[in-house]
Amino acid sequence: MENEFDLIVIGGGVLGTFHAYHALEKGLKVAILEKDKAPQSATTRNFGQVVPSGMDTKWQNYGRESLKIYKQLQERFDITARQNGSVYFASNEEEMTLIEELYQINKNNGYQSVLLTKEECLAKYSGLRSDYVKAGLFFPEEITVEPRTMIHRLQAYLIQEKNLKLFTYHQVNHCAVQNGKVEVQTSLGNIFKAQHVIICNGSEFKTLYPELFEQSDLEVTKLQMLQTVPQPSEYVLPGSILTGLSIRRYESFYECPSFKEIKAKENADTPEKKWGVHILFKQAADGSVIIGDSHEYADVKDIDDLGYDIREDINAFMLTEARKIVDLPTYEIQRQWFGIYSQCKNHDVFEHTIDGQIHIVTGIGGKGMTGSAGYSKENINRILM
Repeated sequence: MENEFDLIVIGGGVLGTFHAYHALEKGLKVAILEKDKAPQSATTRNFGQVVPSGMDTKWQNYGRESLKIYKQLQERFDITARQNGSVYFASNEEEMTLIEELYQINKNNGYQSVLLTKEECLAKYSGLRSDYVKAGLFFPEEITVEPRTMIHRLQAYLIQEKNLKLFTYHQVNHCAVQNGKVEVQTSLGNIFKAQHVIICNGSEFKTLYPELFEQSDLEVTKLQMLQTVPQPSEYVLPGSILTGLSIRRYESFYECPSFKEIKAKENADTPEKKWGVHILFKQAADGSVIIGDSHEYADVKDIDDLGYDIREDINAFMLTEARKIVDLPTYEIQRQWFGIYSQCKNHDVFEHTIDGQIHIVTGIGGKGMTGSAGYSKENINRILM
């Protein structure tokens, strides 16, 4: 078994894999150590939206770079990326004000968006309810991916074309600098060495550096999502559908001049506030529609407080709200699940370097699918400079 590399990435999710990708693009010898048979956490348990439009200015720039990278990869290999745009539907005058202000912000930033009238929204999106939508803001450059498939396709491409070494079932239990190189040992007894190691998995971070982990400002978020049975073949709901609750939640709207005043008027004692719900729709490749999502929070040390069960009351609320927005041909549900991801309370992402060669990069939160490709490009350049 090969065991010496320029870079070892611990964790095969989207954040770790894109760090590996950019190192491989530089011609480095790279390995990923993944504790499971395949990535199965936040990377595969999300909507699969790549929406820089929802990010603040800093992360929108990372997201826009990510869009370029996804599209370049899709030209070489099918990673399920589809450029079908994202739209935000305003349901009242306040949300209309916010999308108009965001339109101007993006115009100044040079990021393309298009204001849609109510009539244009109804014509473009089948089943959209006339009594809900007032106007829309469309981002034509944005894409969707199939989250349960994308990461496996991306890794297959890197293995076939870039000589990535992927080691699965390799839980890391020791990582330290010795004689100028990082030595990594797995629970299987394998030893690997590299000039640099990047840890992109919260599980190994907690195991390897428990005191540092406890001192971090990481928290975890539990999200619930549902998926309908495939809709009739003639029904098409293009791209990512984001709604009024998204407008009131996503970070990009924080930069709108009217946001604070509008936010201050909201009733804090509502189910959508209690459970962090904002209604999203995305039609999957098989014609089914994914609906969600909710957000419940806990400190990392209290992750068990979030429970292992799906809360039916939250799902029932999301379905009730979804029916007020889009009349799908069928709302019969075939699957429901939750995902858990880590994020920082006070920072964009957790970054910490040990002995100049071990780099912990985790807690990217809900920015992972959108921001990882662009952020990792910059971070690899910084680590390997």
